[in-house]
Amino acid sequence: VKFNNCAGNKGVRYETNSLDFKVRADGTMYAAHQVQMPSKQLILMVTAWDPQTLGRWEAIVRFLVAEKSQHNGHKPKGRKTMPGELVQQQSDTLLPWRQHQSANGLRRQKRDWVIPPINVPENSRGPFPQQLVRIRSDKDKEIHIRYSITGVGADQPPMEVFSIDPVSGRMYVTRPMDREERASYHLRAHAVDMNGNKVENPIDLYIYVIDMNDNRPEFINQVYNGSVDEGSKPGTYVMTVTANDADDSTTANGMVRYRIVTQTPQSPSQNMFTINSETGDIVTVAAGLDREKVQQYIVIVQATDMEGNLNYGLSNTATAIITVTDVNDNPPEFTTSTYSGEVPENRVEVVVANLTVMDRDQPHSPNWNAIYRIISGDPSGHFTIRTDPITNEGMVTVVKAVDYEMNRAFMLTVMVSNQAPLASGIQMSFQSTAGVTISVTDVNEAPYFPTNHKLIRLEEGVPTGTVLTTFSAVDPDRFMQQAVRYSKLSDPANWLNINATNGQITTAAVLDRESDYIKNNVYEATFLAADNGIPPASGTGTLQIYLIDINDNAPELLPKEAQICEKPNLNVINITATDADIDPNVGPFVFELPSVPSAVRKNWTITRLNGDYAQLSLRIMYLEAGVYDVPIIVTDSGNPPLYNTSVIKVKVCPCDENGDCTTIGAVAAAGLGTGAIIAILICIIILLTMVLLFVVWMKRREKERHTKQLLIDPEDDVRDNILKYDEEGGGEEDQDYDLSQLQQPETMDHVLNKTPGVRRVDERPIGAEPQYPIRPVIPHPGDIGDFINEGLRAADNDPTAPPYDSLLVFDYEGSGSTAGSVSSLNSSSSGDQDYDYLNDWGPRFKKLADMYGGGEED
Repeated sequence: VKFNNCAGNKGVRYETNSLDFKVRADGTMYAAHQVQMPSKQLILMVTAWDPQTLGRWEAIVRFLVAEKSQHNGHKPKGRKTMPGELVQQQSDTLLPWRQHQSANGLRRQKRDWVIPPINVPENSRGPFPQQLVRIRSDKDKEIHIRYSITGVGADQPPMEVFSIDPVSGRMYVTRPMDREERASYHLRAHAVDMNGNKVENPIDLYIYVIDMNDNRPEFINQVYNGSVDEGSKPGTYVMTVTANDADDSTTANGMVRYRIVTQTPQSPSQNMFTINSETGDIVTVAAGLDREKVQQYIVIVQATDMEGNLNYGLSNTATAIITVTDVNDNPPEFTTSTYSGEVPENRVEVVVANLTVMDRDQPHSPNWNAIYRIISGDPSGHFTIRTDPITNEGMVTVVKAVDYEMNRAFMLTVMVSNQAPLASGIQMSFQSTAGVTISVTDVNEAPYFPTNHKLIRLEEGVPTGTVLTTFSAVDPDRFMQQAVRYSKLSDPANWLNINATNGQITTAAVLDRESDYIKNNVYEATFLAADNGIPPASGTGTLQIYLIDINDNAPELLPKEAQICEKPNLNVINITATDADIDPNVGPFVFELPSVPSAVRKNWTITRLNGDYAQLSLRIMYLEAGVYDVPIIVTDSGNPPLYNTSVIKVKVCPCDENGDCTTIGAVAAAGLGTGAIIAILICIIILLTMVLLFVVWMKRREKERHTKQLLIDPEDDVRDNILKYDEEGGGEEDQDYDLSQLQQPETMDHVLNKTPGVRRVDERPIGAEPQYPIRPVIPHPGDIGDFINEGLRAADNDPTAPPYDSLLVFDYEGSGSTAGSVSSLNSSSSGDQDYDYLNDWGPRFKKLADMYGGGEED
């Protein structure tokens, strides 16, 4: 190939898109190694590259593959083509359809040519359309043929990528190809005559897009994270980075190679890691990884295609962050070899000393967390060492109280280690052990009673002042000269005294086992022992006194009251006894009747049932009803025995057939005679009769008060408005009126001169009463109407009358009325009176005429 860049071609380099062929600096192309060609035609892309100007030029070179000659592979002159072979002319003309003439002049159809693939380089710069190949049938010499192509890229999407001249058969590509978009096309070529009749069979055309290095390698991630243990040996795997190239992976364009560009920091070596150029595996290449020095490395990895050729290949980079993980390669070490502390005696959960350690491993990890152990110096387990999770310090803590009088100091040997074991090959440091000196300080301890809850036994009833025991305490402070004094803290019955100096306990009263202060025969008292230290301390002790019972309580008879029938039958009284003492100072009991008075044994008898029960019954055939006090002597079984004469009240009463006391009999038995009972019943009957009569009288009086009627009964009143002549009014506001208006005054002087104020409706008017004419014997029907009209006029003209438009209450009418009193209608002092004139007053007075005109019917 020849190339001229108009600058003398200095430094121009050539390369091809195939690893099988290379171009020398003078433009000579040669095969890089032995190549087996799969087809009869080969198309290569040759690129001229100027490294100074970075200019690139491309050209397509086609090779026709010829068979080897029998003479050392040299091409013979005038080579003869064999039938059935593909012959591609220098004019790039393909003859896919070959026909031959037979010897007898007949035409014989041969098989179709197998068309080799057509290679088209991607990203061609044109010009377009660019001819690829010419297809021709040898029948075009006889008839006119039209050519066409079909398939993806022709008449199927993507459309019109390829085209063909229907007359000449020249096939073109119409635009640049992209192998990453589509790597190959399968078309079919057709040859028809002018009438559209098929002249030749369709021929398959395979078009391959030749890959160009137009894509850079792309890493899957821009940042990769990996880790490796510190101290790892060379060759330890760390991580894998991966880059993909969209170009053809079978060619150098898509073959990616990796390399490490930089490493940060470059300590302890600038090449601590290496990468497999083909797989992208990063491994360690040098020893010396130490997390305590370098915790993280940042490695820049470059991926280059063209098999890593930095001159021709395209590159891309990614970042690999490699974290050096911690291993327990640093044992913890105490910051000093000895520690000291101080603790008061009898104290627990006290931190005595803080142990500080240094560990260069990663903080707050199992490789850093410290564990402390006491190796020696504490056989009784008084101390433990707890780890502070924040500072990693060891806190020496008292878990069991120490005694100054027993141990004044402790010498501990402690060791520290980590939660995680040390890495292989790492030994414990001698600084992982240390000594701890703990001094115990003396404090004033309280005295204590060696036998606390001390129990003694004695009989009850010992006299006052008896020495019971010595209840003494011990002061544990042997190295202090202190005095102990005693006092009572709790003595519920105040029965005891204690000597303040020596703790001797004496009785202050007689101890009684039957007292309420005794629980289960035991009496408890608490005493206090205090020293005179600074500050003073005290301790308590409990004394328990078990009291042995003596026979100091006589038995008591039960029950205290009973009843029995006046005639002997099966009705008896069961008696028993109770004793405050305990066995053997209780039963069996002896029950007997006293000899004095003699009537007791005459009337009663006792029958023994067992040691605790007996029966009391009548000896005689009949005993008058009443209450009898029967004395009974009860004796216990103590030594010496005690007896007691108890009285039981027995009610003797008449009984029914079932042996039960009757009601009257029970009353009689209570001490009342028959006459007294009858007198009581009579009094009760008289009292009930008086109460009943009083109630009847009150009811009758109430009825009379409510049945008091007016002259005309409300039921018989035929007027439209019924007025009840009582103390009724129109309300509180209607009570302010002048009753004088109801009278028939001759003058208005008493109205004008009346005293101010509101008068009661039932009050007699004040002042001189006017003289009214005497009511005629035979009243006229118009008198009532005139009387009312005159009253209304007087009220309307009275300036002192209330301004209410309401009816006045006609109550007190005064004296001297011409109409007389209405009550006269209900009395007849002069004998017979004729009321027939009422029938002449109209229908309103018809009812009244019927009432008083009936005569004898009333």
